[in-house]
Amino acid sequence: MDLSQAKNLVGDLHNSTPREGIKNVELDDRATMDLCMMASKLAYENAEVVRNVVVHHWKMHFVDFYDCWDDYQKKKSTQVFLLCDKPKDATLILISFRGTEPFDADDWSTDFDYSWYEIPNLGKLHMGFLEALGVGNREDAASFHYHLHKRSTKHSYPEAAEVESSNEGPHSERSAGIDKKGIPPEMVEMSAYYMVREKLKTLFEEHKNAKYIVTGHSLGGALAILFPIVLVLHEETNLLQKLLGVNTFGQPRVGNKQLGRFMEAHINYPVPKYFRVVYCNDLVPRLPYDDKTFLYKHFGVCLYYNSCYIEQVKNEFSIKPRQFFMFFIILS
Repeated sequence: MDLSQAKNLVGDLHNSTPREGIKNVELDDRATMDLCMMASKLAYENAEVVRNVVVHHWKMHFVDFYDCWDDYQKKKSTQVFLLCDKPKDATLILISFRGTEPFDADDWSTDFDYSWYEIPNLGKLHMGFLEALGVGNREDAASFHYHLHKRSTKHSYPEAAEVESSNEGPHSERSAGIDKKGIPPEMVEMSAYYMVREKLKTLFEEHKNAKYIVTGHSLGGALAILFPIVLVLHEETNLLQKLLGVNTFGQPRVGNKQLGRFMEAHINYPVPKYFRVVYCNDLVPRLPYDDKTFLYKHFGVCLYYNSCYIEQVKNEFSIKPRQFFMFFIILS
């Protein structure tokens, strides 16, 4: 796919004129899905390439590119960029998370990680993906609690920890200083979730009629669906009402069946807003495993493409032993 050849992209989107924006964006429109696909691919490039393609080839408005902290990999390895269809009175805002780099062992280790964090009445969430989104640190499990509850909208992690510790006795572990491995204060400001959420709020003050789509490929797809999941946990009603949809490509599983049922009621009702595009020979959507041990499950509408690129709508699928064996032969 040559991203620079999409010169008439905005024109293809609902017959609008370049730089005049999209007249009537719809999630199930093929051109909208194509835009998400190209944005997911573009997210693998650096900030200058992204800006150049968005502005000069797609004729859209480049908002920003963020290089965010991933607490699983302990480095700034979560990238995400935002664009609008036009600088003023935008109709569409798009958020694209970068996915798994093919030759990056750290990215693949995140995909293969099976650790999970359980939230009562909601379900289990993939811990590595939560850390990549910047909402927790496995070295201090309590950090997930602080980030994944509504009070996180008012306090950063260190502030919330102070509030919590003030309510604890003098002999508690936290007051004794045992638990001090949370996300560093400077890293909270580099969290992909918080940076994107606050930027969205600012954009909606400028573009009151706009809606937004979240997209990503592979690991980026996992972050794309986790973003609205955390918005639901934080009861960000205004942002959720502005959500046009989530389109992911080759996305791994992010939680268990209970999480899927919970989120179906929030983002797929009354009409589907979450679509997963899957190619039959792609290993990543089959990770983490859905067996009796790990219990990870997909949710949302699956647009499954066979080896002839014929689209089918499927619910769930499993990896065949031969496919798994062949994958490791290729890696080795």
